Amino acid sequence: MILGIDEIHRLIDEIKLLENLSERELTTPEGAGIDLRLDKLFRLEGKGFLGIDERETPKGILVGEYDPDKKSSVTLNPGDYFLTETVEKLNMPLNLLAIVKPRTTLQRSGIITRVSVAHSGYSGTIHPALFNAGPVPVEIELGARYVHVMFFEVKGKSNPYRGQWQGGRVDTSGRETQV
Repeated sequence: MILGIDEIHRLIDEIKLLENLSERELTTPEGAGIDLRLDKLFRLEGKGFLGIDERETPKGILVGEYDPDKKSSVTLNPGDYFLTETVEKLNMPLNLLAIVKPRTTLQRSGIITRVSVAHSGYSGTIHPALFNAGPVPVEIELGARYVHVMFFEVKGKSNPYRGQWQGGRVDTSGRETQV
């Protein structure tokens, strides 16, 4: 079952389900979820590896960061790929998981967004990927609402997330053993 906004707000107050929310999302959110804002953009550099027991990700090079005191933007040219980070931090209890989807303006502009599930027990920022698959450049202001998070109740037992991405890190620091 998807949680309604009244239940999400109750959990924000009681367990800090989400931190660093904008005033808009605290007072007048849309739908049955919360819009998250774009904080940081990273360009990938190097190489990646995914093995049976080990992995290594490309290095995330910071190319833009939100400053609430000044407007700034980044242009995604056709073919550009960025890893991003949200302003907001999730604190997932064991009875919920979160699914994040793009706001429709992104898809209408040719931007494909990829996001993993925020599992039960995960705490940290999330890192949606943005890929400009369209034929035109798209400018995005840092701090803009760009993805929408929805919370789903887990029926039955849920094991807590124990992965190495806990806390919201962007990349590995070299090859590492997977847990």
